[in-house]
Amino acid sequence: MRELPKELVLPADMVPETFTGPPVEPRDAATVALVRDGAAGVEAFLLRRVAGMAFAGGMTVFPGGGVDQRDADTSVAWSGPSPSWWASRFACSVELATALVCAAVRETFEESGVLLAGPSASSVVADTTGFSAARAALVARELSLAQFLSAEGLVLRADLLRPWANWVTPEEEPRRYDTRFFVAVLPEGQRADGATTEASDAVWQRPVDALADWKAGRRALMPPTWVTLAELDDLGSVAAVLDEQRSESVTKVMPKLVRDGEVLRVVVS
Repeated sequence: MRELPKELVLPADMVPETFTGPPVEPRDAATVALVRDGAAGVEAFLLRRVAGMAFAGGMTVFPGGGVDQRDADTSVAWSGPSPSWWASRFACSVELATALVCAAVRETFEESGVLLAGPSASSVVADTTGFSAARAALVARELSLAQFLSAEGLVLRADLLRPWANWVTPEEEPRRYDTRFFVAVLPEGQRADGATTEASDAVWQRPVDALADWKAGRRALMPPTWVTLAELDDLGSVAAVLDEQRSESVTKVMPKLVRDGEVLRVVVS
Protein backbone atom coordinates (compact mmCIF):
# COMPACT_ATOMS: atom_id res chain seq x y z
CA MET A 1 0.00 0.00 0.00
CA ARG A 2 1.15 3.55 -0.72
CA GLU A 3 2.62 5.42 2.24
CA LEU A 4 0.45 8.29 3.40
CA PRO A 5 1.99 11.77 3.04
CA LYS A 6 2.76 13.84 6.12
CA GLU A 7 0.42 16.55 4.85
CA LEU A 8 -2.59 14.24 4.97
CA VAL A 9 -4.20 15.40 8.22
CA LEU A 10 -7.77 15.63 9.46
CA PRO A 11 -9.52 18.32 11.53
CA ALA A 12 -9.00 17.75 15.26
CA ASP A 13 -12.73 18.12 15.95
CA MET A 14 -13.53 14.99 13.93
CA VAL A 15 -13.19 12.93 17.11
CA PRO A 16 -13.74 13.70 20.81
CA GLU A 17 -10.62 15.03 22.50
CA THR A 18 -10.76 12.21 25.05
CA PHE A 19 -11.51 8.74 23.73
CA THR A 20 -12.72 6.39 26.45
CA GLY A 21 -14.16 3.53 24.34
CA PRO A 22 -15.39 0.99 23.73
CA PRO A 23 -15.21 1.70 19.99
CA VAL A 24 -18.39 1.89 17.94
CA GLU A 25 -19.09 -1.25 15.88
CA PRO A 26 -18.31 -0.36 12.24
CA ARG A 27 -21.14 -0.55 9.70
CA ASP A 28 -20.49 -2.49 6.49
CA ALA A 29 -20.22 -0.27 3.42
CA ALA A 30 -19.24 -0.39 -0.25
CA THR A 31 -17.43 2.21 -2.34
CA VAL A 32 -16.82 2.11 -6.09
CA ALA A 33 -14.00 3.92 -7.88
CA LEU A 34 -15.63 4.48 -11.25
CA VAL A 35 -13.03 4.99 -13.99
CA ARG A 36 -12.78 5.72 -17.70
CA ASP A 37 -10.07 6.51 -20.21
CA GLY A 38 -9.82 10.21 -20.94
CA ALA A 39 -7.77 12.09 -23.51
CA ALA A 40 -4.76 12.18 -21.16
CA GLY A 41 -5.14 8.88 -19.30
CA VAL A 42 -7.39 7.29 -16.73
CA GLU A 43 -10.00 9.47 -15.04
CA ALA A 44 -12.02 8.83 -11.88
CA PHE A 45 -15.52 10.02 -11.04
CA LEU A 46 -15.46 12.10 -7.85
CA LEU A 47 -18.17 13.57 -5.64
CA ARG A 48 -17.71 16.38 -3.13
CA ARG A 49 -19.91 15.53 -0.15
CA VAL A 50 -22.16 18.30 1.12
CA ALA A 51 -20.50 20.25 3.91
CA GLY A 52 -22.01 19.62 7.32
CA MET A 53 -22.90 15.97 6.68
CA ALA A 54 -22.46 13.78 9.74
CA PHE A 55 -19.71 11.73 8.09
CA ALA A 56 -16.99 13.09 5.77
CA GLY A 57 -18.80 16.37 5.15
CA GLY A 58 -16.99 18.44 2.51
CA MET A 59 -14.70 15.55 1.57
CA THR A 60 -14.15 14.40 -2.01
CA VAL A 61 -15.09 10.73 -2.35
CA PHE A 62 -16.04 7.97 -4.77
CA PRO A 63 -19.70 6.85 -4.97
CA GLY A 64 -20.66 4.57 -2.10
CA GLY A 65 -22.53 4.09 1.13
CA GLY A 66 -23.71 1.72 3.79
CA VAL A 67 -25.08 -1.75 3.15
CA ASP A 68 -28.87 -2.04 3.29
CA GLN A 69 -30.26 -5.21 4.89
CA ARG A 70 -32.13 -5.93 1.64
CA ASP A 71 -28.89 -5.94 -0.33
CA ALA A 72 -28.41 -9.53 0.87
CA ASP A 73 -31.47 -10.70 -1.12
CA THR A 74 -30.33 -13.82 -2.96
CA SER A 75 -33.17 -13.63 -5.50
CA VAL A 76 -31.24 -11.07 -7.56
CA ALA A 77 -30.28 -12.28 -11.06
CA TRP A 78 -26.48 -12.47 -10.96
CA SER A 79 -23.72 -12.74 -13.57
CA GLY A 80 -20.01 -13.00 -12.87
CA PRO A 81 -17.93 -14.20 -9.91
CA SER A 82 -20.12 -15.94 -7.34
CA PRO A 83 -20.80 -14.57 -3.85
CA SER A 84 -18.43 -17.24 -2.48
CA TRP A 85 -15.65 -15.86 -4.72
CA TRP A 86 -16.26 -12.36 -3.35
CA ALA A 87 -16.41 -13.75 0.18
CA SER A 88 -12.93 -15.20 -0.26
CA ARG A 89 -11.58 -11.90 -1.57
CA PHE A 90 -13.04 -9.81 1.26
CA ALA A 91 -12.65 -12.48 3.97
CA CYS A 92 -16.32 -12.34 4.96
CA SER A 93 -19.41 -14.51 4.88
CA VAL A 94 -21.14 -15.36 1.61
CA GLU A 95 -24.22 -13.47 2.81
CA LEU A 96 -22.21 -10.32 3.46
CA ALA A 97 -20.36 -10.69 0.16
CA THR A 98 -23.70 -10.77 -1.66
CA ALA A 99 -24.81 -7.64 0.18
CA LEU A 100 -21.54 -5.81 -0.52
CA VAL A 101 -21.68 -6.42 -4.28
CA CYS A 102 -25.35 -5.44 -4.41
CA ALA A 103 -24.65 -2.34 -2.30
CA ALA A 104 -21.81 -1.39 -4.66
CA VAL A 105 -24.14 -1.62 -7.68
CA ARG A 106 -27.02 0.13 -5.91
CA GLU A 107 -24.96 3.01 -4.48
CA THR A 108 -23.20 3.60 -7.79
CA PHE A 109 -26.58 3.88 -9.51
CA GLU A 110 -28.06 6.08 -6.79
CA GLU A 111 -25.16 8.53 -6.65
CA SER A 112 -23.95 8.61 -10.26
CA GLY A 113 -26.72 7.19 -12.43
CA VAL A 114 -24.37 4.47 -13.67
CA LEU A 115 -25.95 1.01 -13.63
CA LEU A 116 -23.80 -2.12 -13.65
CA ALA A 117 -26.56 -4.36 -14.94
CA GLY A 118 -28.02 -5.45 -18.25
CA PRO A 119 -30.85 -7.36 -19.93
CA SER A 120 -28.63 -10.45 -20.14
CA ALA A 121 -25.56 -11.94 -18.48
CA SER A 122 -23.34 -10.51 -21.22
CA SER A 123 -24.90 -7.11 -21.85
CA VAL A 124 -25.10 -3.74 -20.07
CA VAL A 125 -27.76 -1.07 -20.15
CA ALA A 126 -26.62 1.67 -22.52
CA ASP A 127 -28.96 4.42 -21.30
CA THR A 128 -30.23 4.62 -17.73
CA THR A 129 -32.42 7.72 -18.07
CA GLY A 130 -35.54 5.58 -18.30
CA PHE A 131 -34.93 4.34 -14.77
CA SER A 132 -35.01 7.75 -13.08
CA ALA A 133 -38.17 6.96 -11.08
CA ALA A 134 -36.68 3.69 -9.85
CA ARG A 135 -33.47 5.50 -8.95
CA ALA A 136 -35.41 7.95 -6.77
CA ALA A 137 -37.30 5.06 -5.16
CA LEU A 138 -34.02 3.30 -4.36
CA VAL A 139 -32.66 6.45 -2.73
CA ALA A 140 -35.86 6.78 -0.68
CA ARG A 141 -35.57 3.09 0.32
CA GLU A 142 -39.02 2.49 -1.18
CA LEU A 143 -37.52 -0.12 -3.49
CA SER A 144 -34.76 -2.69 -3.06
CA LEU A 145 -32.14 -3.43 -5.70
CA ALA A 146 -33.49 -6.96 -6.17
CA GLN A 147 -37.03 -5.63 -6.70
CA PHE A 148 -35.81 -3.04 -9.21
CA LEU A 149 -33.74 -5.49 -11.25
CA SER A 150 -36.53 -8.08 -11.24
CA ALA A 151 -39.18 -5.57 -12.36
CA GLU A 152 -36.97 -4.42 -15.25
CA GLY A 153 -35.72 -7.89 -16.21
CA LEU A 154 -32.11 -6.94 -15.52
CA VAL A 155 -29.12 -9.02 -14.48
CA LEU A 156 -26.57 -7.71 -11.97
CA ARG A 157 -23.10 -7.71 -13.61
CA ALA A 158 -20.74 -8.64 -10.78
CA ASP A 159 -18.05 -9.27 -13.41
CA LEU A 160 -17.86 -5.52 -14.06
CA LEU A 161 -16.52 -4.96 -10.54
CA ARG A 162 -13.01 -5.61 -9.22
CA PRO A 163 -12.14 -6.01 -5.51
CA TRP A 164 -9.67 -3.30 -4.56
CA ALA A 165 -9.27 -2.53 -0.84
CA ASN A 166 -10.81 -2.75 2.62
CA TRP A 167 -10.56 0.21 5.00
CA VAL A 168 -12.01 0.43 8.50
CA THR A 169 -12.66 3.76 10.20
CA PRO A 170 -10.28 4.32 13.17
CA GLU A 171 -11.59 3.20 16.56
CA GLU A 172 -11.53 6.77 17.89
CA GLU A 173 -14.22 8.02 15.50
CA PRO A 174 -17.88 8.18 16.58
CA ARG A 175 -19.13 6.99 13.15
CA ARG A 176 -17.32 3.96 11.79
CA TYR A 177 -17.50 1.96 8.57
CA ASP A 178 -15.93 -1.27 7.38
CA THR A 179 -15.73 -0.28 3.73
CA ARG A 180 -14.87 -2.58 0.86
CA PHE A 181 -13.55 -0.72 -2.15
CA PHE A 182 -14.31 -1.83 -5.70
CA VAL A 183 -13.21 -0.55 -9.11
CA ALA A 184 -15.52 -0.47 -12.16
CA VAL A 185 -15.23 0.92 -15.66
CA LEU A 186 -17.92 3.28 -16.97
CA PRO A 187 -20.10 1.14 -19.31
CA GLU A 188 -20.20 2.23 -22.94
CA GLY A 189 -23.09 4.60 -23.65
CA GLN A 190 -23.72 5.51 -20.01
CA ARG A 191 -22.80 8.77 -18.31
CA ALA A 192 -22.22 9.66 -14.70
CA ASP A 193 -24.33 12.62 -13.61
CA GLY A 194 -23.70 12.96 -9.87
CA ALA A 195 -27.36 13.88 -9.35
CA THR A 196 -27.48 13.16 -5.64
CA THR A 197 -28.46 15.36 -2.72
CA GLU A 198 -25.39 14.09 -0.84
CA ALA A 199 -22.94 15.86 -3.18
CA SER A 200 -22.39 19.55 -3.89
CA ASP A 201 -20.55 18.83 -7.14
CA ALA A 202 -19.31 15.94 -9.27
CA VAL A 203 -16.55 15.68 -11.83
CA TRP A 204 -14.42 13.32 -13.88
CA GLN A 205 -10.79 14.05 -13.09
CA ARG A 206 -7.40 12.52 -13.64
CA PRO A 207 -6.11 11.15 -10.33
CA VAL A 208 -2.95 13.24 -10.62
CA ASP A 209 -5.07 16.40 -10.92
CA ALA A 210 -7.29 15.43 -7.98
CA LEU A 211 -4.18 14.84 -5.87
CA ALA A 212 -2.78 18.20 -6.98
CA ASP A 213 -6.06 19.86 -5.94
CA TRP A 214 -5.73 18.18 -2.54
CA LYS A 215 -2.16 19.40 -2.16
CA ALA A 216 -3.22 22.94 -3.06
CA GLY A 217 -6.10 22.85 -0.57
CA ARG A 218 -8.84 22.77 -3.19
CA ARG A 219 -9.98 19.28 -2.21
CA ALA A 220 -10.18 17.43 1.09
CA LEU A 221 -9.43 13.71 0.90
CA MET A 222 -9.77 10.87 3.37
CA PRO A 223 -6.82 8.44 3.49
CA PRO A 224 -8.56 5.64 1.51
CA THR A 225 -9.47 8.05 -1.29
CA TRP A 226 -5.94 9.48 -1.41
CA VAL A 227 -4.38 6.01 -1.60
CA THR A 228 -6.80 4.79 -4.26
CA LEU A 229 -6.22 7.89 -6.41
CA ALA A 230 -2.45 7.42 -6.07
CA GLU A 231 -2.76 3.78 -7.13
CA LEU A 232 -4.94 4.66 -10.13
CA ASP A 233 -2.45 7.35 -11.12
CA ASP A 234 0.39 4.81 -11.00
CA LEU A 235 -1.52 2.48 -13.32
CA GLY A 236 -2.42 5.23 -15.76
CA SER A 237 -5.06 3.53 -17.94
CA VAL A 238 -8.24 1.50 -17.70
CA ALA A 239 -6.47 -1.49 -19.26
CA ALA A 240 -3.78 -1.38 -16.58
CA VAL A 241 -6.41 -1.05 -13.84
CA LEU A 242 -8.26 -4.12 -15.12
CA ASP A 243 -5.00 -6.06 -15.43
CA GLU A 244 -3.95 -5.23 -11.87
CA GLN A 245 -3.70 -8.48 -9.96
CA ARG A 246 -4.79 -8.21 -6.36
CA SER A 247 -3.94 -10.93 -3.85
CA GLU A 248 -6.34 -13.79 -3.14
CA SER A 249 -7.81 -11.82 -0.23
CA VAL A 250 -7.87 -8.06 0.30
CA THR A 251 -5.99 -6.90 3.39
CA LYS A 252 -8.07 -5.03 5.96
CA VAL A 253 -6.54 -1.65 6.84
CA MET A 254 -7.49 0.17 10.06
CA PRO A 255 -5.56 3.41 10.58
CA LYS A 256 -4.99 5.04 13.94
CA LEU A 257 -5.40 8.73 14.71
CA VAL A 258 -2.74 10.68 16.55
CA ARG A 259 -3.62 14.15 17.85
CA ASP A 260 -1.07 16.78 16.85
CA GLY A 261 -2.15 20.23 17.99
CA GLU A 262 -5.03 21.43 15.78
CA VAL A 263 -4.98 18.38 13.50
CA LEU A 264 -5.19 14.60 13.57
CA ARG A 265 -2.43 12.59 11.90
CA VAL A 266 -3.36 9.31 10.26
CA VAL A 267 -1.06 6.41 10.99
CA VAL A 268 -1.18 3.08 9.17
CA SER A 269 1.00 0.40 10.76
